[in-house]
Amino acid sequence: MLLKKNEIYETEITGMTAEGNGVCRIDGFAVFVPVTAVGDQLKIKIVKVLKNYAFGIIQELLIPGAGRVNPDCPVFRQCGGCTFRHVDYSTELHYKSGFVQDAFDRIGKLHPVFEPILGSPEISHYRNKAQYPVATQNGKLVCGFYAKHSHRVIPYTDCSLHPEIFREILEYLLPALQNAHVSAYEEQSHTGELRHIYLRKGYHSGEIMLCFVTKVSIRKKLNFLAALRKQFPEIISICESVNPAKTNVIMGKTVEVLAGQNFITDTMCGNQIHISPQSFYQVNTAQAERLYSLAKEYAEFQGNELLLDLYCGAGTIGLSMADSVRKLIGVEIIPQAVENARENAQRSQITNAEFYCGDAGMIAGEFARQQLHPDVVILDPPRKGCDSAAIVAVADMQPDKIIMISCNAATCARDAALFSEYGYQIRKAGAVDLFARTSHCEMVLLMSRIVK
Repeated sequence: MLLKKNEIYETEITGMTAEGNGVCRIDGFAVFVPVTAVGDQLKIKIVKVLKNYAFGIIQELLIPGAGRVNPDCPVFRQCGGCTFRHVDYSTELHYKSGFVQDAFDRIGKLHPVFEPILGSPEISHYRNKAQYPVATQNGKLVCGFYAKHSHRVIPYTDCSLHPEIFREILEYLLPALQNAHVSAYEEQSHTGELRHIYLRKGYHSGEIMLCFVTKVSIRKKLNFLAALRKQFPEIISICESVNPAKTNVIMGKTVEVLAGQNFITDTMCGNQIHISPQSFYQVNTAQAERLYSLAKEYAEFQGNELLLDLYCGAGTIGLSMADSVRKLIGVEIIPQAVENARENAQRSQITNAEFYCGDAGMIAGEFARQQLHPDVVILDPPRKGCDSAAIVAVADMQPDKIIMISCNAATCARDAALFSEYGYQIRKAGAVDLFARTSHCEMVLLMSRIVK
């Protein structure tokens, strides 16, 4: 039987995809239905039919599945940020555990036994970073979030994932920017000035950074910055990053300070951390500390190890372990982040760390040619996973242990499978939820070299 578009079917959701779509089967045909929960009995309308699967939308919910709740956000169904605001948190964690295990079973053809997922104690107001796209709607300057699978801005300043002070700052900023005749960037015509409003907050320190991401500089129009800082003394850094390119990349190549300094300070695992606009810093600080503690526990340092931290960002992971190793070497491609890492080590009086700026694969390859043999390598790559050159170079250095941290189960499983071909076996595996109410989850693996 071939499903027909616009037809109504009664069915039950039996599975969940990592993107957050419920899965049902109609006459053996897989149908993906957003904003559903496993166990939902419902009527769905088919909206798209492809060769091997189809997409549907809820027409009528007959019997709710276990864990289903009423969404507590007015823009949840329009915004593309949260995925699981229609189920309770324990159900969300159950789904995420399944996503992680499925990725390793299906993609990596590996079958590690994951420890129980570490849920986040805070599921609201936990994010320390937000980047709000700006638009003009009905003659007014607005900001908010992109609708799912689009660049259409949903105006909203009260996201419950963000600190409440972000809303207060935005409600001050938008009228001030409008009065200053700042125009919103328009992606289709590549016109206008202001692309994004970017806010960052130190979880422990409370310090706030504000960065205007623009197509052309607006600094001469911003005559309200002194008044803004008086209203919000927590803002100690105001910057502008000009990005004139036609691109989906948010930040420009450079950042200029408009007021205050070019960084904020926070504490991570007891270390003082400088965070610049372009530095990678985990968005859920409290959970990141638990993640790094788990990674350190997996490593079982004896105190005399050489630790290599690839994709090290501002050095937060490696520096959290520096007191347990002989020497720490960090590698990061973003110059500003490397500068922050060096400052962070000095500020925390860590003297056994050094940091190099460059591509992880290239520098790891040079280390391998120099016959550097780290005892432990930490890998915390971006969502796309490890560069293949980095994997080969790490394997050539033959570390006893590899600690892999990842926010993408699919690429983590792929990379772990590649390391298994070089003689590494997963010894421990854990999942830590740093992104409550979204579909994302962090993993940490301990892989050790099989000695033949």
